[in-house]
Amino acid sequence: MEKEKQAKTKSNINPEEMAELGLHFGHRTSRIHPKMMPYIYGTRNTVHIIDLNQTVEKLEQALVFIQKLISEQKILLLVGTKIQFKDLVKDIATESNLPYVNQRWLGGTITNFEIIKKRVDYFKELERKKKDRELEKYTKKERSELDKELKDLETKFGGIKKLEKTPDAIFILDIKKDILAIKEARKKGIKIIAIADTNVDPTLVDYPIPANDDAISSVKYILEKVKDTVLKTKPESK
Repeated sequence: MEKEKQAKTKSNINPEEMAELGLHFGHRTSRIHPKMMPYIYGTRNTVHIIDLNQTVEKLEQALVFIQKLISEQKILLLVGTKIQFKDLVKDIATESNLPYVNQRWLGGTITNFEIIKKRVDYFKELERKKKDRELEKYTKKERSELDKELKDLETKFGGIKKLEKTPDAIFILDIKKDILAIKEARKKGIKIIAIADTNVDPTLVDYPIPANDDAISSVKYILEKVKDTVLKTKPESK
């Protein structure tokens, strides 16, 4: 596509690389959300092709916002619960020192944060007791049950263990899959950045990034740009 052949941008975003990684592939034309039409370049074999010029523009806008957020020491929560992205989300978040949700979104994570926080505190206390060998006074069966509970709590709350308050913004990998997180964020006035494939309503979020939200190569490219921005922006001491 001629539109994709551009020089690298100030954020080192390369449309040709994006095309190679499949960021421009949307869904079948029958699945289009009307509000995504302005981001469509054309069609290929009944599949909508996303205009990568706009992907570049919207991704840069999102990265500028993230840069500002991190420079002000505000909190960005990364949310991606699709099975194929769970490890990627955890790795990127860990490397960036960001809180994350890569399992099922628990209702109330934002709207009833104090309740969630109590469960997280219990989880952390249980972890501490195990580390300090305080659980050794229990029977083997009781310790086994506590280990199972710890594993379950880690799955549910491991990514938000260090979250002391509601995030200032969230980054969503799939608007349809994690619509509950979007609804909670909107209710609390929290800014939302999200990858917007051709089958979703981009107006639900503050910073939509038109791109393929199914391919690991596409999502990884975007998340790597987010990670680079976060790491470059954080103070040296952190």
